Amino acid sequence: MKKSPLLQDVYIAELLVESNVTLEAQTVMSVLNSTNNISVTSSNGQLTVSLLQNELVAECLLVGDDTSCNCSAGYIWSNEVCYSTTTCCTETTCTQNVSHITPLCIAKVHVHINGSVTLPSTTAWGSSHATQLETAFKELNGFEYLNITGNSLINMADFEAAVSVKFVTSKLQEVVTNLENSLTAIVWVDTLGMVTIESPGTTVCYDSTPLLKCTFDEETGSAGWNMSRPHERFELNDGTVVQLTTTAAHQDYKSCVAVRLNNVTGIWAGVYECGFTSGSVRHTAKTELSVAILPDFINMKINPLTADCTTSPVNVPINVSATIPNSTEKYELRWKGPLGNPLTEKPTTSYENKLIFSGETYISCKKVPSAQQITVSFTNSKKQQKNATVDVPVIYVGDQFCSEEVVNGEIWPKTPAWDTAINRTCAEGRVGYKSRTCDGSTWQPAFSYCVNEELNKVVDAADNFKKGLGATQAVAMDIFEGLKNSSLADSGSDDTMADISASIIILNVMASATTHVVLQEGVFPNLIDAASNMLNKTWDGINSSSVQNMSSDYLQSVEGLVKNIKVNKSRGFNSQNLDLKFCSGSDCNVSVFDISVNLNSTNGIIKTIAVKNLMDKLRNNFHNTVPTNLLISATLEDNNDSSLEITLDFPNNHSKLTIPYCVFWNTTERDWSDAGCTVKDSDINHTFCECNHLTAFSVLMSKGNIPDPILDIITNVGLGVSICSLLIFLIIESLVWSAVVKTNLSHFRHTAMVNIATFLLLADCSFLASSSPEKLSDTWCLVLTICKHLFFLAMFSWMLCLSVMLVHQLIFVFSPLRKRVFMFLSSIVGYVCPILIVGSSYVYCKYTNEPYYEKATCWLHYKKLLEGSIHAFLLPVGTVVLTNLFSMVVVILTLVKSTVPDGSKADDKETAKSIIKVVVFLTPVFGVTWIIGFFQLLIGPEHPMFQVASYSFTILNSFQGFFVLITGCLAEQKVREEMLKLHNGKFTSNLPFRLTPQNDGNVHHNCLLPPSGKIKGKKRQHEEFDFNHIHKRQMKVEIMHRNSHSSMHVCSSSCGPTTNMS
Repeated sequence: MKKSPLLQDVYIAELLVESNVTLEAQTVMSVLNSTNNISVTSSNGQLTVSLLQNELVAECLLVGDDTSCNCSAGYIWSNEVCYSTTTCCTETTCTQNVSHITPLCIAKVHVHINGSVTLPSTTAWGSSHATQLETAFKELNGFEYLNITGNSLINMADFEAAVSVKFVTSKLQEVVTNLENSLTAIVWVDTLGMVTIESPGTTVCYDSTPLLKCTFDEETGSAGWNMSRPHERFELNDGTVVQLTTTAAHQDYKSCVAVRLNNVTGIWAGVYECGFTSGSVRHTAKTELSVAILPDFINMKINPLTADCTTSPVNVPINVSATIPNSTEKYELRWKGPLGNPLTEKPTTSYENKLIFSGETYISCKKVPSAQQITVSFTNSKKQQKNATVDVPVIYVGDQFCSEEVVNGEIWPKTPAWDTAINRTCAEGRVGYKSRTCDGSTWQPAFSYCVNEELNKVVDAADNFKKGLGATQAVAMDIFEGLKNSSLADSGSDDTMADISASIIILNVMASATTHVVLQEGVFPNLIDAASNMLNKTWDGINSSSVQNMSSDYLQSVEGLVKNIKVNKSRGFNSQNLDLKFCSGSDCNVSVFDISVNLNSTNGIIKTIAVKNLMDKLRNNFHNTVPTNLLISATLEDNNDSSLEITLDFPNNHSKLTIPYCVFWNTTERDWSDAGCTVKDSDINHTFCECNHLTAFSVLMSKGNIPDPILDIITNVGLGVSICSLLIFLIIESLVWSAVVKTNLSHFRHTAMVNIATFLLLADCSFLASSSPEKLSDTWCLVLTICKHLFFLAMFSWMLCLSVMLVHQLIFVFSPLRKRVFMFLSSIVGYVCPILIVGSSYVYCKYTNEPYYEKATCWLHYKKLLEGSIHAFLLPVGTVVLTNLFSMVVVILTLVKSTVPDGSKADDKETAKSIIKVVVFLTPVFGVTWIIGFFQLLIGPEHPMFQVASYSFTILNSFQGFFVLITGCLAEQKVREEMLKLHNGKFTSNLPFRLTPQNDGNVHHNCLLPPSGKIKGKKRQHEEFDFNHIHKRQMKVEIMHRNSHSSMHVCSSSCGPTTNMS
């Protein structure tokens, strides 16, 4: 009876009337009917109670020693009466005086008992056993019948019985125990009708959270829930959907178990059964939960896959279909065509437990900015709605597209640029789809998501397990067995990654589920074999970023499963790629794949698993290192001690020239870290690591030689000197610019030198700012990487401009460059090209999900030859260096060519000196020293010359700014003279020359001659080296070829060296 919300308490009472005269029951009832309120004494004092209902339950007539008691219709003698008298257990008149027993009669209820009896294997079930069974159950109060319902095995029988009163569990257990003793059998029984169940009672909404609750009057050992559908039965456990609650005793009941279903979908509709178990007896109750279903998935397809408006310029007909799971729900279906175009529905069909709704519409070929879409909506009985939309790719007239292709029998239709074509046709025995992206007018490789059909069933089972549907040890065993069998199957090369991806999803889902459901070690053999088989396959066909994410998920999932699965007596499991060992005690020493592990712990079970063939798949941005071939994970069961020390002994197979790093896998950053881990000792054979926490560990080896602190000092000092030198250079150039830039040639040279110095200064500053990457945020690291990339490329671009200009002036003597042409071309090469290279490389890395920079170094990423953003630096710089090297060779050949054929040995010496000067003066400004860096990349760290190359490269390039100051500025005589003028003052009385007026009215300088009175022009020419000298010497050579003795020496009107003019 439901309690009225207006009532605080409801009382049920029995009235016992004793009289010396015979009273009719109806007389008493009439008195009660005329009474509205009575006073009741309770623990809370006197209460006034309103009488709502009265009913005659039992009537006893006591006359002297004769007693006659009867229960009213619909009532039966209570257990207290039955088991105290042994004769008043039926609905007949009781002749014993039981009127003092409370309660006397109780309302009839229907209690069904289902059970099974298993006799010894040598004993066959017979009629005598059935008789014994019925006799035993007749001892229960209100016994109605017992039937044998099945005899599936020769020694086993199923039965059903019914009683009309609730009983105490101990009484039924007594019956069961007596049967087990008399039959030497095992007896199990379930009851239905003893438990009170509460449920919504009506159809619940899709995605709602219904609550089901069962209560029982007695205390029991355990309680749980099951859910069944036609031909399926699932045990419920805690999961993402199922939330079980067992509450403590209440004044109205002693046992309670409730299940809350979070965000129910169609799979949760069914019959729910709760159960309370005590000994061999299980008390149950059932109710049905109806869900207003919406489709769990809606797969939409269009045909053709692309609307081609180039062949049909008005409209293109499109067929569309929506596939959903089959259900009894009567949906209200609505279609919406593209741009509001009408859609004609077609008859609904069914296929493999799926419903297919289809229709026909058309695509307008009038170009619109947004995508043309087709939408379908399903509305259930609760007026809830679920929609699905498909975009129709449209190729308008004039649009870029990829042409139709047939690859391995698969048709990839004509597809608009930058769109992705979906092909839902998989090979037999596989489900899923394949996709292929149209990149401009070029097809990218196809990616297969076609998964093995059996493996896909395992994915669904694991998903249900995680939700809490069928989350038991037996189901987990089946899931890992199915995963193992699928891992042994030979997938096609195109489908291997789809199977591996699905397998990793299963591991991940099961690892998450084991945080709610306790699994025992019996699942380990299949789990370890399946995980090992996955590493035997080739993980290719997808980009490196996807492989790194998949491998990280694999590691985290295996680690989680090993940690959560309980261990009993096993010592370990091993396979080709995984070796799992267990150890318990205060001092654990285990060895997995030759890795020795020692953990000092007071209690708990240490679980260590070593993994092969995974390290090369994980992301590695830790410094400049390469992975080893082994990884080990250590977890501790039943121990939450935060102060742990684990020692690991890794075998080495790398050169002694590399330095080891003890690292652990940071699951948050998805990368390696050395926090809490140190290298205690290392030699050519072993690396000893010590860490203060538990997780996945490994050893990484540096790509280069052991870091040299001397090189670090040289780098920092050199950069400091270079920055100061470049600042001085720019200051000097600003002071002497108007004086030294008199000709186009000098303008070209000084413009290039100023740009080279500026960008080298900015690059050096960026380099210094990123010298401690671990202290920088990701944003700053990215910014500084872009700056270094851009400034170094700009520097080399202006070096290229300088060298090309020099070669042009040497070769085309009588066709000099115009200033406007030089500045226009140089601006494109020096400014635009570096920006385009840096920008395009960054966008490409973003588009392909490849890393643009290394966080550990704040520099460009290197993966392997011709892969990695570093090649957007190496290839342009390599091109510039080779071009500048060629320019130097041209200059040297020019000097050799200018030597007179019949020259003396002195002339040869002068030529050799000139060549040396060319090399010394042009190498810094042409960036030729960077060729040593390419040499380093080629020889590798194990080459004996690597150390020499490292020091040479560091010294020459860290001091490059200083060399630019010396060779590009101070070595030029005009600059020095102008600086002297600025230093001494331009108009002082002690000048070494005087200004004298000439007849033409102009003021001229009187040159200060050497003490000998002779002008040693030739010697001065060889003492100073500049680009003007090279140009003039080449001009002299050209004229001598035309008129071998037609040159003369004149003294210029300006102070300085004598100039050769022809």
